[in-house]
Amino acid sequence: MQDTQREFLDSLLETSSPSGFETPSQRVWIEYVSGFADEVRTDEYGNAVAVHEGGDGTAIAIAGHGDEIGFMIRDITEDGYLRLSRIGGSDRTVTRGQHVTVHTDDGPVAGVVGQTAIHLRDREDERLEDVAEQFVDIGVDDGDAARDLVEIGDPVTFASGLESLAETRLAARGMDNRVGIWTAAEALRRAKAADADATIYAVSTVQEELGTQGAKMVGFDLDPDAIIAVDVTHATDTPGVPGKRSNGIELGGGPVVARGSANHPRLVEALRSVGDDEGIPPQLEATGSSTGTDADAFYTQRGGVPTVNLGLPNRYMHTPVEVIDTDDLDRAADLLGAFAASAGEHAPFAVSPEKGVNDQ
Repeated sequence: MQDTQREFLDSLLETSSPSGFETPSQRVWIEYVSGFADEVRTDEYGNAVAVHEGGDGTAIAIAGHGDEIGFMIRDITEDGYLRLSRIGGSDRTVTRGQHVTVHTDDGPVAGVVGQTAIHLRDREDERLEDVAEQFVDIGVDDGDAARDLVEIGDPVTFASGLESLAETRLAARGMDNRVGIWTAAEALRRAKAADADATIYAVSTVQEELGTQGAKMVGFDLDPDAIIAVDVTHATDTPGVPGKRSNGIELGGGPVVARGSANHPRLVEALRSVGDDEGIPPQLEATGSSTGTDADAFYTQRGGVPTVNLGLPNRYMHTPVEVIDTDDLDRAADLLGAFAASAGEHAPFAVSPEKGVNDQ
């Protein structure tokens, strides 16, 4: 990964964007893609679209979601503590004892999620409190002092930063799904450098963690010939993953093409073919019921839009220490850039009556 691309990734990861409050991160993304896109636009809810204008009539969208999980202040006690509710699928097992940031209109406020010391706890009652029972301490003495600093509805995120691990591995909160919008932007840049004949949309959606809401808006509005939804997927190559949850996906093993459910067989076939040609054979993932990504919203738009989910291996999802391999990101961007540059050769994507959906 080149320095400019790494700086872009770092900026995304260092900018908080809980669902419903994505504007700061979307601005980082827009500033980057504006350097090479023919057009950049946003809609009323902040979905961002960068465009390469092609001339062959084919239109392809490559989309990630720009939001992350987090919390929200739902109440302020008279003692000055903040009560929380979830934004998206926040994990109660990793919250207590963490540094957090409250994002207010006047700037960030530091806090910690309280955890009673082991010496003082009732060792016979070690149950995990739900997020709604936990609290944030911002260091004030009473509710009035707290309300001078924060207000109900302010979003909260973990304060953990970006850390480089060995070789090409990185750890941070919010890899899900800053790495996806990084990949969408880089795929567009590479397709434009290849002078792609197709029109290519790179998209950063909002509110995926709240039920793929932004994808529903964008999928209807753009109406492309095909959509690739780029999101993290579970790398199950670590201790502690139950055998029944293992999927064979390895960190550093390259991008992952999903099969089944939302994933259109012609697009699966096309990505695998381009991957083989480019020396980037993808890993495969079975998604028998749903992908759990924006692909689930995209593919039902306007009577059905051919869609596929491209996964980026991620360890420890929905924790403050998600781990990815930057080589996987580069390979994914190379694969999608090459696919976009040759999209006209693979279109149209409708399943042929002469070829069954399982014939790949």
